[in-house]
Amino acid sequence: MNRLFLTKLHLVLAAFMFPAILMFLATGALYTWGEKGDWEESSHEVSLSEPYASQSQGALTSIAVQVLLDQGAAIPSGTESLSGEGAEQSLNWTGARSEASVKPTDDPQVAEVTIKQASFHRWLVQLHKAKGSTVFKVYATILATVLFLLVASGLILGLQVKALRRLTLVSSVAGFGAFVIFVLLG
Repeated sequence: MNRLFLTKLHLVLAAFMFPAILMFLATGALYTWGEKGDWEESSHEVSLSEPYASQSQGALTSIAVQVLLDQGAAIPSGTESLSGEGAEQSLNWTGARSEASVKPTDDPQVAEVTIKQASFHRWLVQLHKAKGSTVFKVYATILATVLFLLVASGLILGLQVKALRRLTLVSSVAGFGAFVIFVLLG
């Protein structure tokens, strides 16, 4: 491959994706050490026109949406899931900026809606954990492809320059060995 083209491709990809790379690096490193960001959590009781046990998933989702809007919280970017049946069912809805759950209370005519709103750091962690929208998931997949291209083009460039070939090969072998050791110690 043409070295000038590879160098320019390497530069453009790295510069364009630098903000995303920085976000994933920072959130991943901090997450490794237990820094996940914070949630601001609030619970709200909602009176129901029909008993909780007869509520459909759509009805529980509507209840969650109304409380989210009332609290000025973002609608979760993920999909909602229903667990349990009848009076024991609960709705959980995850996302990057917010999460919501709808659960029964002791009163069959009242539901408890819990809203969790992410701090900025938690929001970025949630994106890192693939809790964002489909658009962000596509962007993250493109980022993964770009990271591979950056490493591959860097290796190709290193192998193309005679003075760097040995260093590239030794570093690659050492890196592979370190990876295996750290995985086994992990």
